[in-house]
Amino acid sequence: MVSNMVSGQTHTTAEAPPNGVGAPAHAVKRVSVLGATGSVGQSTLDVIGRNPHLFEVAALTANSNAKALAEMAVRHRARLAVLADETRYGELKECLSGTGIEAAAGAGALAEAAARPADCVLAAISGAAGLKPTLAAVSQGRRVALANKECLVSAGRIFMEAVRKAGTELVPVDSEHSAVFQLLAGADTETIERIVLTASGGPFRTWSIERLEHATPEEALKHPNWSMGRKITIDSATLMNKGLELIEAYHLFSVAPAQLEVVVHPQSIVHALVGFRDGSMLAQLGSPDMRTPVAAGLSWPARIAAPTRRIDLVELANLSFERPDEARFRALPLAREAMAAGGMAPCVLNAANEVAVEAFLTGRIGFLEIPRLVAEALDMAAGRGLLGEAEDAAMVLETDAAARRLTFELMDKQARN
Repeated sequence: MVSNMVSGQTHTTAEAPPNGVGAPAHAVKRVSVLGATGSVGQSTLDVIGRNPHLFEVAALTANSNAKALAEMAVRHRARLAVLADETRYGELKECLSGTGIEAAAGAGALAEAAARPADCVLAAISGAAGLKPTLAAVSQGRRVALANKECLVSAGRIFMEAVRKAGTELVPVDSEHSAVFQLLAGADTETIERIVLTASGGPFRTWSIERLEHATPEEALKHPNWSMGRKITIDSATLMNKGLELIEAYHLFSVAPAQLEVVVHPQSIVHALVGFRDGSMLAQLGSPDMRTPVAAGLSWPARIAAPTRRIDLVELANLSFERPDEARFRALPLAREAMAAGGMAPCVLNAANEVAVEAFLTGRIGFLEIPRLVAEALDMAAGRGLLGEAEDAAMVLETDAAARRLTFELMDKQARN
């Protein structure tokens, strides 16, 4: 038996069943879903609900939507439901009255839910708020199916050290990283020449920079291929999402920054490619549906049924690729620069971007001001000595908070001028 997970920065793959398909050989898996009401969480519960003979739900968490969380907990017979927002605890408890499902709320309860006995924790809480609960899951030394970018972008070194220390099985759930994970099955990392992540190009792929100056939130939220949350959809429009994914891949797959590439692939059928030193290149293809990487995250190395649209290559006819225009989409080179700088630069990049995206969505800044604001925040953070290495998760969260404050400070200053 060979190890099948990303564990630290070595990546090999477990022996699959003889025919490569079918259910996991062991008993029903207990799964906890952190961030159950988000798009990835909903995709996860859809996969679980379609495979009740394989999975049962241990715990579900959400931010503040008590009603939705309670409905999910009842439908999937969860044992525990937790809200991050303590003020909504009474509502959650009332919604679950008489069901036998335990209710809890608050940061401590989130960590407890993550640490509850389970065979797999699907970590899909968005933002820096997901770091502590996901680390709590990692500390248990079981499988973590990771859909939270901030764990690797903001705290990559610390997070991967925790994974190695606990012996955790880490399976990426982002479609691109799941694709790379599958492509590297059994491969020696020394044979890898390059890893290529694909980007759809978002809704503004063909827009001129003059037109981008006047892009509205409504236009930016019209992603051509994927159905995602608002924040990640804006990140896709700026290509910041792909920049963050480069940083994730750097920590996950033990390659140098120069070995990581991005190509724009408007059809979103090829999710990643891996080139090897013998000149061969492998690609993973699939419909743009998060239920495919979720299914892989829950069941790997087995493959379970997922209700995704099957690819018809003749119907597709053409798959096209182009280089990203980094002059129009400045977020991508910004992310590369932060990755090269290391330390807390990626953390500041991520925090400033979250503030900038929300400001754009609320009409406070324009579309092209998102990367401009992030670049200014990075410069200011460097001047204030915020970009050094963090010693622990608490320092990461402190830097995240400081970066948000200085980004608001920059916006306030610009508004006065």
